[in-house]
Amino acid sequence: MADAANNPVGLLKVEHSLLLIVDMQSRLLAAMPLSEAQAMTDNSGRLLKAAALLDVPVLLTEQYPKGLGRTAESVKQVLPDAAQCFEKTAFSCCGSAEFKQALCVGSKNQIIIAGQETHVCVLQTAFDLLRQGFEVFVVEDAVCSRAVPHKHNALRRMRQAGVGIVCHESVLFEWLRDARHPQFKMISALVR
Repeated sequence: MADAANNPVGLLKVEHSLLLIVDMQSRLLAAMPLSEAQAMTDNSGRLLKAAALLDVPVLLTEQYPKGLGRTAESVKQVLPDAAQCFEKTAFSCCGSAEFKQALCVGSKNQIIIAGQETHVCVLQTAFDLLRQGFEVFVVEDAVCSRAVPHKHNALRRMRQAGVGIVCHESVLFEWLRDARHPQFKMISALVR
């Protein structure tokens, strides 16, 4: 990967994108503010459905599932069949050798992140991916933390470090680029 300083964040391109869902596990989800958790799962669901329609690869992580449970059913139901799941104990997804190997095999340079907690696993993963030269995008309306101020602090830190902070609709329409795209009707229906 190229050095992140020489690889400024710009518009997403579907052919360069990989969607990463970080630790959307049942027990951890129950600790989040209800409206934040609902927005995160709803918006992540839209991203996952669009990823399936557009053949965007999906990687998913679970932080210590023995203690925090498995991925929430609402997320599992919309996972593309080809999504790969990785268990981890490190807060950064990059602490998993299997995850890092899957990233290298996929040869995508734009990583779009949704998940929890914004100020812990999402932030540490984003910083590690930046150091490895990826363009990193965090979907601000598809991440959450137990304390909302922690989420906002993490988003500020990531923005200052060069992470693109986006909303889920921006991701969807940057992937499409044109209303003549064959999947435009299906994907635009996700946001109605």
